[in-house]
Amino acid sequence: MGCGYVVISILLCISFTPYYITLVESTDVGGSLQMNKKNTTLFRHMPFPFVKNQDGGGNIISHYAMWRTRPGGFYGLRAEISMWGSPNQEYSQDSGASIQIYCQDGGHYNLIEAGFHVSPSLYHNRDVRFFTYWTKDFKSASCYNLRCKGFVAASGTALVPGQAITPPSSYGEYDHYIRLSLNKDPKSEDWVVYRHDLQTPSFLGYFPVEFCSGTPRIKALTGFVNYLNSTRGPPMGSGHFPDENDDDKTTAYFRHVKNYDSKGRAFEPITVNMAPFS
Repeated sequence: MGCGYVVISILLCISFTPYYITLVESTDVGGSLQMNKKNTTLFRHMPFPFVKNQDGGGNIISHYAMWRTRPGGFYGLRAEISMWGSPNQEYSQDSGASIQIYCQDGGHYNLIEAGFHVSPSLYHNRDVRFFTYWTKDFKSASCYNLRCKGFVAASGTALVPGQAITPPSSYGEYDHYIRLSLNKDPKSEDWVVYRHDLQTPSFLGYFPVEFCSGTPRIKALTGFVNYLNSTRGPPMGSGHFPDENDDDKTTAYFRHVKNYDSKGRAFEPITVNMAPFS
């Protein structure tokens, strides 16, 4: 697999209290655990944001598999993200994976993120799509893609928010991934998004600095599913646990993870402590 770390999520989340936690494990490329305890997500005061459905946003169950840092002076993340379709996903459901940056703003956190998801209520189909998202305090304001002021797409970019990605990974046959980064630009102080799996890094756009200006910050790699509690939830990632078959073609992953420093330089995440589950 080469350099970097692999973060493998525990999938098929079941029977947790809405909006609470799901455990994850983190392994290095040799398969060794990088901590002696399992890890957990941040508690959310509302479900993962997605387009309102006829239920009005109530009775929504959200599950997350998340690697995150403790609050600190962080400047961004890069990761290779495998992409899996969800062909049987219902209209009101949402599933995907993303890079997230939380920035403290007074007594709450704002969030910016970039990743891939399947969201029939947002796009009226079940394609896997690149998305960007921001929210202020998870309550007062939020926006997907280019639907309102927020993420600014680069001219002639190789990947536009809302664009479908094909083909998705196919179980046991091949895995399809895209390598993304979300980090603070040392000159403009905006939060820039790049694609890194092409011949040269491709600038996709940026979140203006005011959308994530505070400190301390938390950075996270997150898999998620959201669904009404009257329905059966969609699979997270491939829908298969990583211990079923140690194969990139069968399990969703984040890998080749890198951090960024204040000068915009990527480095291995060896010194970043995990947040213990307690």
